[in-house]
Amino acid sequence: MPAHQISLAISSNPYLMGSAAVALILTAAYVAVIVSAVVSISTSHLSTGTKLVWIVFAFMAPFLGSVLWFLIGRRDARRTPATR
Repeated sequence: MPAHQISLAISSNPYLMGSAAVALILTAAYVAVIVSAVVSISTSHLSTGTKLVWIVFAFMAPFLGSVLWFLIGRRDARRTPATR
């Protein structure tokens, strides 16, 4: 099916239009969580090696890594200052 036919089918069906909007919002939220986790990790007071481990984990398991950073890692980063 050509792209112009797909866009015509989506624009003529309000249910598909709503689904596309929801998918776009969820994708934007997903990306925002991952980006904010990486920024938070990189600006934390953890050592460079620990930051690297968290960033690799956040990229290997994007949603799980980001959520675990906000639940566990950030709390630990506040507790212990980095030793460089």
